[in-house]
Amino acid sequence: MRAVGLGRTNTMEGLIRRVLAIQFVQYFLASLAALMVDMGTFVVFLNIGVTPGLAAAIGYSAGIGVHWAIVSRSVFAAGTATRGTARTQQKALFLITALAGLALTTGIVTLADALALNVIVSKGFAVAVSFVANYLARKHLVFRLPRSA
Repeated sequence: MRAVGLGRTNTMEGLIRRVLAIQFVQYFLASLAALMVDMGTFVVFLNIGVTPGLAAAIGYSAGIGVHWAIVSRSVFAAGTATRGTARTQQKALFLITALAGLALTTGIVTLADALALNVIVSKGFAVAVSFVANYLARKHLVFRLPRSA
């Protein structure tokens, strides 16, 4: 099947490959994997009686390690430092962005709980806010490529 208007040799498979090569799409898929860990952990902790804000924090924290492992090796591999001080600084910046996302997530879910709103829906909203904030920070700060002279 040929994709209409995308050039004479482009197939649907080629279009899918090009879409998957887009950094934002790759980041989204990596985030989805981390989110599965995050949400699974969140629900487990809710079910054992942990408060929603703390459960959100624990779930988000569990997703951080998964996210680093994926994005530093695939999505932002070209901008990932390999060793030394640069690597340590990059990990620190990644952790800072993760903690900012954690603060957003925890704050949104805790506020929703205090307002007697659905904590699952609020967690979904918090995920979206954190996703956009972290993508922008990581793309432009943590994994930015050096500018060529």
